Amino acid sequence: MNRILDAREFARRRRQLMRMAGRDAIIIVPSAEERVRNNDAHYPFRQDSDFHYLTGFAEPDAVLALVPGRSQGEVILFCRERDRAREQWDGHRAGQEGAVADFGMDDAFPIDDIDDILPGLIEGRSRVYYHFGRETRFDLILMGWVNRVRSNIKQGAKPPHEFVALSHLLHDLRLYKSRSELRLMRKSAQIAAEAHVRAMRTTRPGMNENEVEAELLHTFRKHNAVPSYEPIVGAGTNACVLHYRANNATMQDGDLLLIDAGAEYACYASDITRTFPVNGRFTPEQRELYDIVLAAQLSAIEEVRPGKSFEAYHLAAVRVLTQGLIRLGLLKGSLRSNLESHTYRKFYMHKTGHWLGLDVHDVGDYRVDGEFRELEPGMVVTVEPGLYISPDLKGVPARYRGIGIRIEDDVIVTSGDPEVISAGVPKDADEIEALMARR
Repeated sequence: MNRILDAREFARRRRQLMRMAGRDAIIIVPSAEERVRNNDAHYPFRQDSDFHYLTGFAEPDAVLALVPGRSQGEVILFCRERDRAREQWDGHRAGQEGAVADFGMDDAFPIDDIDDILPGLIEGRSRVYYHFGRETRFDLILMGWVNRVRSNIKQGAKPPHEFVALSHLLHDLRLYKSRSELRLMRKSAQIAAEAHVRAMRTTRPGMNENEVEAELLHTFRKHNAVPSYEPIVGAGTNACVLHYRANNATMQDGDLLLIDAGAEYACYASDITRTFPVNGRFTPEQRELYDIVLAAQLSAIEEVRPGKSFEAYHLAAVRVLTQGLIRLGLLKGSLRSNLESHTYRKFYMHKTGHWLGLDVHDVGDYRVDGEFRELEPGMVVTVEPGLYISPDLKGVPARYRGIGIRIEDDVIVTSGDPEVISAGVPKDADEIEALMARR
């Protein structure tokens, strides 16, 4: 049973969504499916984020139906029945009684009965809200239920005449985090920050990248968390590969190590990146580039304020990065001309952040009516500028080649100053060197 968030929070979300959908709609949300990894071994089960947001129910083989205004109960869950034999193998099931008593459902039915019951819930509803195109198998099942209603039109059945993407309503709700959600996200960031600090204290020349990854995973699991995505642990030139995944190279004296790793706690993600010297001391060239990236990040974080455009903090980071590259002679010409021609993209080719929440790259539109949306309190973003100078990049002094740096923090938009919830891991170069000197 999910006790980390109160059942009333999930109930509030469901009521809000039903108000937005209207009394003549039905909302259908299936759980995630178990996925086979190989032969009869499964991937670790992770609940669908939208289903979790509305239910807190952690089991597969379940479907939520929200039927606004239904007198017998608006919130219905189809789920697995209690089964002593299967629970002996796979663990506890809530069953229909638990769905009502523990998760606040108005009613619950066995998932095996859904074909007999759900078409009747669809009948008489004018709109169906659902994530069409996400799961082909369930798309076909849903259309089968709708067609069954349509086949009874001559007997007076009223099938829905409109199908609406559920994301249009639900994902805008998820963009604004409640106090309870922010509490979980602070915890997630705290766990990830502890893991990064442990990695800094552990790293030494001659170690393998996967040894450092193991230290991260140790900290996550110690705190009942899992990785929110596959960690990136890239030393030396591997740090120039944005989505480096091998994590199996030996770290050399003089390398920088880039770690991009976040924890997922109670389904909420953190996303932190730090870059630090394997031997505990930055070289002059590494420090020059590092300080540019850090200055860009600090400038960007200052723009994470209500009323600012989502793009504002990216533009702030790009401006500082470009100024620094011109100062080092890696870009030529004026600041204005370089910004207009995007010459910085040779060294910095991604945006400066994204929404963060139940998903690492969380849901929510970045633009509204073609314009970048304004930041508002309760939104959470990452701020992650970087510089990546490939080892074979021509026209760059050899002393800078092969250096990759990214600094990333998780930031809550408040009514005032931005709140950096990942501040538990140092990022000032002097503080990093001091921490590593105490190994």
